[in-house]
Amino acid sequence: MKSRSPLPSPASGNSHRPRKTAALLAQRIIEEITEQDLEPGLMLPPEREMLEQYGVARGTLREALRFLEMQGVLTIKPGPGGGPVINAPDARPLASVIALLLQRADAPFRTILEARELLEPAMASMAADRRDTEEIARIAMTITDMEAHLDDPRAFLNDNHQFHAALGRASGNQLFDFLLSSLSWITDGTILGVDYPEKTRRAVLRAHERIYERIEAQDSVGAAEEMREHIMEFRQYLDRFFPHVVNQRLRWDQVMQ
Repeated sequence: MKSRSPLPSPASGNSHRPRKTAALLAQRIIEEITEQDLEPGLMLPPEREMLEQYGVARGTLREALRFLEMQGVLTIKPGPGGGPVINAPDARPLASVIALLLQRADAPFRTILEARELLEPAMASMAADRRDTEEIARIAMTITDMEAHLDDPRAFLNDNHQFHAALGRASGNQLFDFLLSSLSWITDGTILGVDYPEKTRRAVLRAHERIYERIEAQDSVGAAEEMREHIMEFRQYLDRFFPHVVNQRLRWDQVMQ
């Protein structure tokens, strides 16, 4: 990482409340990772180099790195030769934060379902309008994978998540991408006892195929309608077979499993 100017005073910035040096350092590290386009899997410099580069105390550096690890930006590998390693952007930390806030608000599981009923049709429409060839191909790949893994419930759930994540990317809106991926993690429902028998898995596959066909055809209205139907079918499935889950209060640790 390139050497830059010293950290500003913790009291600097637009906020009336002074910011901790560790928070400023964490922001600096994120800026450098982004500006230098550092790849996931790359290890940051050793602690001694970072201390010299940033001119901060060891405790401040370690606090900044721990904060970034909690946010999913880094993974701290222990032992000789270890250190902070850059992670790929992932929505799981956002899912954790959303679940924590919803637990504090005493919100039920259906809160997430209602949000997806509004968001996902719009995102399917955007994906059809923008029609990014590479992202559309990724959507198709998730369908192929799901068809191959219909006999494996765990693989099916992962393929289902990958489909919705790919659709979020295909929308071309990064915020929607992360938000949809995080909501997909929360609405998995398996930790709450939701089960997906083969009949249901096949119905999900068919719904994904219909959505993909509308996106591939650049039919934004049809893509939105197919996605709306898909989410409503999922809601009806839960209402029929797992009504206790729909009204169950969300817990942060259920998302962090």
